[in-house]
Amino acid sequence: MQPPSIIPTHVSIIMDGNGRWARQRGKERVYGHFEGVESVRAVMEASVDWGIRYVSFFAFSEENWGRPDSEVNTLMGLMLKAMVGELENFKEHGVHFRVLGNRSRLSDELNATIDMIDNETAGGDRLTMILLISYSGKWDIQQAARRMAAAGSDDIEPFLVTSGIPDPDLLIRTSGEQRLSNYMLWQLAYTEFVFTPTLWPDFRKEEYRAAIEEYALRDRRFGKVK
Repeated sequence: MQPPSIIPTHVSIIMDGNGRWARQRGKERVYGHFEGVESVRAVMEASVDWGIRYVSFFAFSEENWGRPDSEVNTLMGLMLKAMVGELENFKEHGVHFRVLGNRSRLSDELNATIDMIDNETAGGDRLTMILLISYSGKWDIQQAARRMAAAGSDDIEPFLVTSGIPDPDLLIRTSGEQRLSNYMLWQLAYTEFVFTPTLWPDFRKEEYRAAIEEYALRDRRFGKVK
């Protein structure tokens, strides 16, 4: 497949529609989450092929802890299994895998696995792939503000969990919803948004390329006049 005409540095994705995808097929919500892993893999591999340097996925919000325990436990187990299962794929494609968010709420087993995979893939120099788990934009700003005050600094960005990562050029949200859902409220200040009706489990390389081509048509002025 031909790469997009303009390549953003950082693409971030709000993965939405897993539950609806499963319900349309008469299945429980968790089936959508399982199929969504295939979409993550497709985006990761396309990002490597096209020279995108960062891709981030909103995987689980702070608010998602309010979902039924059965679904939360299934999601956590799925993420653990998927991380381990993709380790060799990460290495093969030169991907550095990271997880950001309020990790104090994650299990010891999941945190240990995250650290292991981060360390094992730290040499990946083609793509940094980021999962945001137990994350919210308000929480990120609040924790950064506390750390900034303690350090006597007046610059909040070094204390955000995304410190050292360029702000997203493009945000894609699937399933037709058009809201941020408390995601990267600071970092998305000048990001271009593309909303697609495609449900996340149906989002593959063709849909990804179409979203980036739409981004390529945007005139990014960052508040200035060209």
